[in-house]
Amino acid sequence: MTGVPRVGVVSLSQGTRPADLARGLASLAAQVDVELDVIVVGNGWEPTGLPTGVRSLALAENLGIPAGRNRGADLVGGDYIFFLDDDASIPSPTFLADAIAQLEKDPTIGLLQPRVVDPSGKESPRRWVPRIRKGDPARSSPVFSVWEGATLLPRTVFDSTGGWAEPFFYAHEGIELAWRVWDAGKRTWYAGDLVAHHPAIEPTRHEYYYRLNARNRVWLAKRNLPWILVPLYVGSWTGIQILRWARRPAALRAWFGGWLEGWRTAPGGRRGIRWVTVWRMTLAGRPPLV
Repeated sequence: MTGVPRVGVVSLSQGTRPADLARGLASLAAQVDVELDVIVVGNGWEPTGLPTGVRSLALAENLGIPAGRNRGADLVGGDYIFFLDDDASIPSPTFLADAIAQLEKDPTIGLLQPRVVDPSGKESPRRWVPRIRKGDPARSSPVFSVWEGATLLPRTVFDSTGGWAEPFFYAHEGIELAWRVWDAGKRTWYAGDLVAHHPAIEPTRHEYYYRLNARNRVWLAKRNLPWILVPLYVGSWTGIQILRWARRPAALRAWFGGWLEGWRTAPGGRRGIRWVTVWRMTLAGRPPLV
């Protein structure tokens, strides 16, 4: 026993951002007061040239973001698990030790997401603060979705959630994981006093972006919500998207294509959250209706 927390770390990559990946891995190597078990998962890519001590897993094809993370999680050990995207890094060498200290101080927290900052000084996208009332990005609070690029959980909590939603492939898996943390009796926490770095770029606005966002929004409800809440949740988000993209008919067409796909297809792996979880989320400020 080393007497320090042991953290399994999963970095998912398709090999298209080697400089960013190297930066992220270097930020992990600089961490103090923790013991790390790091694996780079190549999603349709064989990782090469990794630092000493970093293991690799090559997946023959791109299985999607959630499945890729889960494959890595299966192979790392530790009392905690940390997911770091290949274009993210953690600038403070005490980041993981500080984050774990927060979890140990408040055992009601089951998932922690830090504040995300562009290292070049660009303005951070509002979506990086995963709450309706964004306010001061440095303010910490419970949340009901997460930016998935840097997330820390106790291993027991992650295992109890069933992991990332593999059928989603891309988009909204962070909402489902957050909901399932709440359903495990814990809270999902936005730690505004901890910082991760990530370039401030918009998601690629191709047709699949809108389609998968819509399909997965419907699947999210069908997989997780009590059935009576499913049409209410999907209906509220349908109204939001119509208002948001009213002047972008091509985006709306793609979005509604995914919306129909979501209703017509099975999302797999349903495990509805309990009504007590709905009540806890409501008391914490956001019932799962929007």
